[in-house]
Amino acid sequence: MEHSPAIVNDSGEPQRCVAVIDCGLAVGKAANAAAVMALTLGARHPGLVGDALVDATGMELPGLIPIGIPVLGAQKDELPRIRHKGIEAGVEVIAFPVQGQQTNDYAEFRRTLKEIETHRIEYLGIMLLGPKKKISRIVGKYSLLRQP
Repeated sequence: MEHSPAIVNDSGEPQRCVAVIDCGLAVGKAANAAAVMALTLGARHPGLVGDALVDATGMELPGLIPIGIPVLGAQKDELPRIRHKGIEAGVEVIAFPVQGQQTNDYAEFRRTLKEIETHRIEYLGIMLLGPKKKISRIVGKYSLLRQP
């Protein structure tokens, strides 16, 4: 059996990627938040994408992230703390403010967010990427996201 390749940082530490989503969101909104953050993370770190997948007929499928992305649930008021802990730990942090689902006009989203002080921003989700031990210390108490 072939094992998934570990993704390591420049120091050789295994990396972990997680999404932590507001557990009160409807399933479609939670999936949207995770997808938006994953797309941003993938654009910032194209090396996270694994080699192409090939099925038994030889059909090639695009590669996926070999370390996976657990989607965890947390109370909405915990998300700013998770973001802050990620920043303090020096890991990659992708945050999805609530305003991202209040409009489909990105320019309006940017204008709205520019008027909100950092400590007042509410989030739908936080994605973290970094050394496995650091990420686990931040999100260890959270379990997989469940439907509200």
